[in-house]
Parts: sequence; structure tokens; C-alpha cells
Amino acid sequence: MSATNTNLHDLLARRIPGHALEQPFYTSPEIYQQDLEHIFYREWLYAIPACQLVKPGSYATLRIGAYNIVIVKGRDGEIRAFHNSCRHRSSIVCKAREGQVAKLVCPYHQWTYDLDGKLIWANSMGPDFDPTQHGLRSVALRNLKGLIYICLADTPPDFEAFARAAEPYLGVHDLQDAKVAYSSSIIEKGNWKLVWENNRECYHCSGNHPALCRSFPLDPEVAGVSADGSISQRIQDHFDACAAAGAPAQFLLGGDGQFRLARMPLQETAVSYTMDGKAAVARQLGRVAKPDAGSLLVFHYPSTWNHFLPDHSLTFRVTPISPTETEVTTTWLVHKDAVEGVDYDLQHLTEVWIATNDEDREIVETNQEGIFSPAYIPGPYSPDWESGVIQFIDWYAAWMERSLAPSRMAAE
Repeated sequence: MSATNTNLHDLLARRIPGHALEQPFYTSPEIYQQDLEHIFYREWLYAIPACQLVKPGSYATLRIGAYNIVIVKGRDGEIRAFHNSCRHRSSIVCKAREGQVAKLVCPYHQWTYDLDGKLIWANSMGPDFDPTQHGLRSVALRNLKGLIYICLADTPPDFEAFARAAEPYLGVHDLQDAKVAYSSSIIEKGNWKLVWENNRECYHCSGNHPALCRSFPLDPEVAGVSADGSISQRIQDHFDACAAAGAPAQFLLGGDGQFRLARMPLQETAVSYTMDGKAAVARQLGRVAKPDAGSLLVFHYPSTWNHFLPDHSLTFRVTPISPTETEVTTTWLVHKDAVEGVDYDLQHLTEVWIATNDEDREIVETNQEGIFSPAYIPGPYSPDWESGVIQFIDWYAAWMERSLAPSRMAAE
């Protein structure tokens, strides 16, 4: 057994429940590599909203650890994912973050692939060369009601349990009728787990997020996860009212804690994430008949949290870049026929979460700096305000323990 696995197993074994993790979990290149290999290289990851690929030949690229992936819309309307590596000498095929092409052409020797990944031209390769054996290597992909997920594993884990749970909640938001109004990507100089920990609580909100607090409630039950699964009567009444209006809302925690769905209320007078609490988009995206239904909060570890509102939707993608760097990509979705300047004002739509993301970036980076100190000792989480963080850390630790178990058994 490798020294890294032994060290990680020992760290997990002595973890104190209800407390932050030890320093190496947030700083160690070895543990970062283990996170990639045991989680990000094996699990389903949110990639992009399907509407980002507007027409055939539209593509988007993303890097996950050592892997470079291209996602492209075919002439048949299907969206497919491939390893972004030419089958000749492995040059990157699509170099831009996103674009529009007629075919996928490697810039090195011009090997040319159709939008379905088939090799259709390779010059001077000899009479025995079989192009059918050299198409782009596929990556598993699922389109979940307009959200594109990919998996790098040769044998992907089950996706159906999450899909079955999420589809009724997502269906009423009609993401197939959406378009991208705006997208932003920022690099937070902190470990990906710190990004998630910060997201999973609002203990910090009142002192750090003045814009968000105009609409997002300072109620730990909204962001948190009750240890006994209980729901207050106030929240249950909201769930029932949303369900009566045709918008499933009931709290659901599934996949051994990997995902959560719940339609939570906003502040009393707010209907959207805006500075004035009013709707950001006049042309509604979806069929949520209750204007004050709040936000459908969906997280799916390790790669995404989301907010689906009656007027628009937001997706967030978490991508580790290094042991102490994480990319967070936020995408604002509106109805495809909504006209900027008529149905929505872009600043009004985006300003709350642009400010909140930048505030969270500073929080995570300051947290990371403190953890670098030799004096760092893992502190306790608040059981009242940080139950969501406890839930995330418990999920992470249990996942890694299960993943490491086969290698330990083989070594012994």
C-alpha cells in the first residue's frame, strides 16, 4: 500500500466528527490527487447547461485534473462528450473555452472528426489504416432536464437514482426553453472542499453578504440539514403550498447524502435574487405558478449547487484546479425569448450573485491562508448553523473511506 493511502486512511480514522478536517486535507498535493482519482475521475460531474450549445457544431471545453474534455452538439441535435485529444499524436483538438465549428479539426496535422466523433479524414496514413478504429474517445454523458453531466470513469456509477429524484423538481423549470444570459468564472485560491464548506452554511452571511441577505433568508434550516430529518412547520407549509401550485418542493436528501433537493422560501417580500427583491426577468422561465415559491436548491457533490427560481435559474460548477485553487463557474439562465433591455436588465439580474461570489472568494482565500499556519487546529462546527457543513464533511469522509477500502484489502 502506498504511503499516501496509509496517511489518508490514518487521517480519516482519527477525524473528529463535527470538526473541520486536518491541514493536509486542504493543502496536500497527495490528498488532492486522491480527491481527483477517487471522486472527480469516478463520479458524475455537472458540466454545462444544455442550452449553452445553441446549434450543431457548438462546443464547450473543460479541464478536470489531467483530463481535457470537449462537449459538442451534433447535427442530429444530440450532445456528446469526448476526450479532447486527437487519436494521432494526442494534440488538443479544440483549444478555445467554447466555440462553433463545422467539424472537429486537429490543428497539428488536420485529422478531421465529424461532430459525432468519427474520424473522417487523415492524410497519408497508408493502405492498412482503418479510420473506424481512431474516432475520438467518448466520455459518458447524461442530459438531465437541460443540465449536462459527464463521467470520466470507464464504468460510470448509477445516475438513475439522482435522475429519478430530480426530474419532477426540475421539469417545471423548462430548461429546454432557456438561454444563457450571462456566465462568469472566477478562481478562488482555496481547496475545493473549503469552497463547498463555505457554500453549505449561512452562518457567515449576515456579516459578509449584504446584497444576498436582501433576498436569501438568514435561517439555518434553509441551508442546513437537520440531523434527524425533521422539518419545521413553517417550511412544511411552504412545501405544501408549492406542491399545490404544481412545483414539487419537499426536502429530499439522497445518494448517501450526495444530493439534496428542496424548494426553499426567500425573505418574506422577495421573489428573486435581486437588490429590490423583485423578479429579475419579466418573461418567466418555467411553469412555477407561485411567484413566491422561492428557490429550488439543488446540490450534487462534488461539482454543483444550483438555484432554480420562478423567473430565472442559476447553475454553479465547482472544478478543482490545484490543491489550493478552485474554479467556480456561475451561469444565469433566462427564457430563450426574453430580450435583454426589455424583459430583463443584465445588471439587475446578475449583481447580487456577482457580489456574493466575490465575497465568497475572499472568505475562502482568507480561510485557506489561515489553514496554512503551523498553529492550525481543526475547530468545531456550529451544530445550529453549520449542519450543512457537517453533512458535507461526513459525506466526503465516508466516500473516501469506501474508496480506499479495496486498495487496503488488496495490500493486506
